Amino acid sequence: MAKPLKGKAPPAPIIVKKITVVAGGHHGGAWKVAYADFVTAMMAFFLLMWLLGATTEKQRKGLADYFAPTLVTTRKGSTGSYGLLGGSSLTDADHYQHRAGQTGSKTITIPRDAAGGPKDGGSKAKRTAILHERLEQKLQASEKLRKLAQQVGMSLTPDGIRLDLVDNPKFSMFRLGTTILTPDAVELVGAIGQAIAPDTSALTVRGHTDSLQWKPGDPANNWSLSAGRAEATRQALMRAGVSEKRFRRIEGVADQEPLVQDNPADPRNRRMSILLMD
Repeated sequence: MAKPLKGKAPPAPIIVKKITVVAGGHHGGAWKVAYADFVTAMMAFFLLMWLLGATTEKQRKGLADYFAPTLVTTRKGSTGSYGLLGGSSLTDADHYQHRAGQTGSKTITIPRDAAGGPKDGGSKAKRTAILHERLEQKLQASEKLRKLAQQVGMSLTPDGIRLDLVDNPKFSMFRLGTTILTPDAVELVGAIGQAIAPDTSALTVRGHTDSLQWKPGDPANNWSLSAGRAEATRQALMRAGVSEKRFRRIEGVADQEPLVQDNPADPRNRRMSILLMD
């Protein structure tokens, strides 16, 4: 560095200022979105707390079922809906020892005290709730029927209200390989017939089997078996008070409509369906 000349001030130092521009700076809006989400969540939380404290158990059940998507769609779930018609899921692990074992159905939960509107089933939901209540009352008539209630599934389908009667290792609707109802099944079908007798809707009874084949040389087959069981169920319903004029179709579909799609031989594919048509 050169020495400064005598009598002259040294030159001023050169200062370089670097300015870094941060997009948005402290005026950015990201924190506002997060804060708005937090406030919304807190509002929903306090609204939920208020509803829990200001409503009865029955009202809370109606609110939960009103917002449940199952009011308008059919789902795979438990054997029955709630209360006496409760059951276990189609996909639950099981240990069946024989062909009679079967559980499962497609079900729907219907609030007892809600009529619904055009988008959630309307009169159909109300009609289903009334039928459920009537059927539940019939199944409370005895200790045996209360135990058999878990074999009944209720579904709301596009064609109407469907009741599915299913088996399990301790209960069978029919004697193995026959169209003869077991004594317990006679009592159960009788209770169902008394419950649906006041209704005026047309009925379809459909029989289902699994894909297990008959013995070689046996003239019987799953088609005739499923149709025969549907007819036996129709006769049992008539003995319980259901008018013969209400029946529109008696169908046997063999193993063509399995509940367990990936295993046609699964015993849970055998069932009897009673459809109350719209």
